[in-house]
Amino acid sequence: MEEHSDRFDVQVSVGDERVLMRVAGEIDIATVAAFRSALWSAPARPVLQLELSQLRLLSAAGVRTLLAAHLRVRARGGELVLVDPSAVVARVLRVSGLHRVMTILEPATVIEAARRPLVATTDLQLAA
Repeated sequence: MEEHSDRFDVQVSVGDERVLMRVAGEIDIATVAAFRSALWSAPARPVLQLELSQLRLLSAAGVRTLLAAHLRVRARGGELVLVDPSAVVARVLRVSGLHRVMTILEPATVIEAARRPLVATTDLQLAA
């Protein structure tokens, strides 16, 4: 599954225990519907990872969509994990307070997390 436009791109890889979405470009009022559609159509797995290193913009509409996706995934017993947000996106996550409710993995913690056994949890933690 892929969504692509000149301003927004998402590529999805599905594994047994996790779905990895690589999100690039901009999430704003013009692209948030495509982002939401990609999130809602992701197969149910214990972990939904969003790789955000290529995301240049995250608007308030994108923040609301991330929070809604987090609540949706958590309601089914899974975990939404944000991976390697770009500097701009990391700042938006801090300013909006999402860094307090979602797991965020930076490059060093991604490697560490890959070495640990995969466990779905409802406890929220910041790994940054």
